[in-house]
Amino acid sequence: MIRSMYAAVSGLRAHQTMMDVVGNNIANVNTTGFKKSQVIFQEILSQTISGAGAPTDTLGGSNPAQVGLGASVGAIAQSFAQGALQSTGRSLDMAIQGDGFFALEKDGEMLFGRSGAFFLDANGSLVGPDGGFVQGWSADAAGDIVTSGPSGRVQIPAGEQIAPIATDEINLGGNLPADAEIGDTYFSSLNVFDTQGAAIELAVTFTKTANDEWTMSGTYGDAATPVAITDNVLTFDASGELVGPADLDANIAAGAIPGLGAISVTLGGDVGRMTQVAAAGSAAAINQSGAASGQLVGLSVGQDGIVTGSYSNGQVRPIAQVAIAAFNNPEGLERVTGTMFRASINSGLAQFGTASTGGRGLVAPGTLEMSNVDLAEEFTNLIRTQRGFQANSRVITTSDEMLQEIVNLKR
Repeated sequence: MIRSMYAAVSGLRAHQTMMDVVGNNIANVNTTGFKKSQVIFQEILSQTISGAGAPTDTLGGSNPAQVGLGASVGAIAQSFAQGALQSTGRSLDMAIQGDGFFALEKDGEMLFGRSGAFFLDANGSLVGPDGGFVQGWSADAAGDIVTSGPSGRVQIPAGEQIAPIATDEINLGGNLPADAEIGDTYFSSLNVFDTQGAAIELAVTFTKTANDEWTMSGTYGDAATPVAITDNVLTFDASGELVGPADLDANIAAGAIPGLGAISVTLGGDVGRMTQVAAAGSAAAINQSGAASGQLVGLSVGQDGIVTGSYSNGQVRPIAQVAIAAFNNPEGLERVTGTMFRASINSGLAQFGTASTGGRGLVAPGTLEMSNVDLAEEFTNLIRTQRGFQANSRVITTSDEMLQEIVNLKR
């Protein structure tokens, strides 16, 4: 009977631990990025009353007789099941749809979590709510991101200004009317930008010089200064498709427009078509490569974790890419807070990479991952825990009553 009392006491302790875990799960039902835990019980040990007996020619074998001595907490397992994603509308909120963790450096220690509620601090660093620095890779001056090197703090300077871009390519497309008379002209203009970002108006005139043939000429600036355009004769076939110049490129020589280098004038090609059909004229610039200086006015995040900046000059360019960490054994991570973990000797080392690679999930921008706690399941566990605790208490009471009966034998 003494054994039963100690076994019941161990059961009380184990169920108290289970109640602590269930209570913590329920307390964090609305904690962003929280991962629930589950208690796994195991038998402490068994006392052998009699061992097993081997069968003989005259007697059959016998099984061992053992008495269990109680229960203990074998493990508290963490569940990294996907939580529901909730839209927030904040450009810097992120969630991971799939496996992986955000990495944050706090007080020199690398921590990992699923909560992607990020902010910018006074220095332009991307940080978590507790000030940890989000890890990733920053873009260079050209907007290129190299992810093969070590990750570092993601920097997004507020009001970042990008240098002007001198125009070196113009794309023209649209239609020149097939029913135009020889000598008729069609006019279009656009702004190009010099090395200091100053806008210069470039006017292009298309003059019909023969059947299925047009000649381009140009002027620039308020004074309409002529500018030479080479390979400027456009020829069309019977179906109205552009066939000349053969490479579909005209050119403006370097220095022909002050402050600008050579400009390639692409006619149709991949970005549009230049045609001559019986329709209204629509030939115009589709785009050009130059831009004035611009300041950062907005941010957006893609599914690959790339943070893209929008600038006042209409340009968009990558600023940084958020790193995603993967582990061979995520359940081996050691919980630091409700949502942050550190690597342990059984989790393996963090393997940094980009979203959607190496088994890592996608980044869901503008959303946060909610807690994966299921209230219905937790309340069921609450009832199981309570009943288990009550049952072990009853074992102690019953054992005490049996001891009392033995004491009463003396009377």
